[in-house]
Amino acid sequence: MDNPTLVRTRIAPSPTGELHIGGLRTLLYDYALARKYKGQFILRIEDTDQKRFIPGSQERIMQVIKDYNLSWDEGPDIGGSYGPYIQTERLDIYKKYIQILLNKGLAYYCFCTQERLNNLREEQRSQKKLPKYDQHCLHLSKEEIQKNLDSKVSYTIRMVIPKNETVVFEDLIRGKIKFNTNDIDDQVLIKSNGIPTYHFAVVVDDQLMNITHVLRAEEWLSSTPKHVLLYKYFGWDMPKTAHLTVLLDPDHKGKMSKRHGSVHARIFLENGYLPEAVLNFLMLLGWNPGTEQEIFTLSDFVKQFSIEKLNKKAPAFDRKKLDYINGVYIRQKTDSELVELLKPFIPEVSFEILMQIIPLIKERITTLKDAANLTKFLFEDVSYDKTLLLQKNITPELAHDMLNKTKELILNLKTFDFLTLQTNLLDQIKSNNWNTGQFFMVFRVAICGSVSTPPVVDCLPIIGKEATLRKINLAIDLLN
Repeated sequence: MDNPTLVRTRIAPSPTGELHIGGLRTLLYDYALARKYKGQFILRIEDTDQKRFIPGSQERIMQVIKDYNLSWDEGPDIGGSYGPYIQTERLDIYKKYIQILLNKGLAYYCFCTQERLNNLREEQRSQKKLPKYDQHCLHLSKEEIQKNLDSKVSYTIRMVIPKNETVVFEDLIRGKIKFNTNDIDDQVLIKSNGIPTYHFAVVVDDQLMNITHVLRAEEWLSSTPKHVLLYKYFGWDMPKTAHLTVLLDPDHKGKMSKRHGSVHARIFLENGYLPEAVLNFLMLLGWNPGTEQEIFTLSDFVKQFSIEKLNKKAPAFDRKKLDYINGVYIRQKTDSELVELLKPFIPEVSFEILMQIIPLIKERITTLKDAANLTKFLFEDVSYDKTLLLQKNITPELAHDMLNKTKELILNLKTFDFLTLQTNLLDQIKSNNWNTGQFFMVFRVAICGSVSTPPVVDCLPIIGKEATLRKINLAIDLLN
């Protein structure tokens, strides 16, 4: 490597869909490691799976990373000294390196049809054997190979896996790991369309891009022996490697799955989570600072991050903890900052009205989307069941009396400010000998359509006198 002391990490998403929240955590750890040691963080697009390629996915992945306020030093959009940074633009590079393996006899042409491969797997499964390639084409003569090539017979290129050897590598989280090569398939390195598989491209790219540390998901652990062999075949030093734990679903058995809710990084932003709060939450999913501290800025995390503090035990993706952390970040924002953040969620509301709303809801919301749900009643009449008006042993007659007298009171008010409303309503409660809790339960439901709302009297000047009276009339009609 050009500069072995320079830490270079990378994230290499596949443009086959949205960036998974687990992928964002991996990216965050790679980012922190590079930044901690003043190294370089690289974005590479691994688009070798053309069957699953989704147009526009690459752009969305890059944008969501930016939306989480993370950046890269080299990548498809900004270039760098080791490009191209999109794998399908590096095909000539892969041709050069696969030819090296072919010349050494460490890779070979495979002309087997898909039908033969399917039949082979079915036969092995019926015999309860590990499904793997039987090396049928490994010993073809040069003449047979050339004849097939000249005849344009479709082929793949596979790597040679030695028999009954032990592959050993050091995982930075899990320690020494061993695999027997008898359990490893002769991996396809180049597909029939000439595009490399992940396993070949990732090794070549990481080497040529001088990647020093690879932090990736646990699912790639079983593939690592193939990568170890490829590094050995080329005579290269393997980057230091760590396999991160999966994120467990606390409500369902196993890892987080889109079958049980949102798992895409984009969805959390759309649901009103702040990017810095989500990152803070992800920091703690697999990394332990060794203290009771829970709130970390990105710069704090970078300073304290170390691979030694990464956990072996898979963490649960506790959404209640995410809500708590997001609430902390929301309350740290100034009112004017929150106005800007709330605009996409309540776009029809003016700056001035939002500034009045925020003090009423700031302590009550855990996401920005909550604000839209919590304040919906301010701008429209919401439907509700009349039983909400009849809680706390309130009879229909009592609720009717409370609402009719309140309607008359509001009709006769000359001003409609908080102090006037609060004073007159409390005087009315006292003069009618009503229970204060019962009155405000009825009044809150009539105005807000819910029992869980911001302070109802504070909201009335925002709603306005006319709309307030309309809401009271609707509640009276509901009771009739």
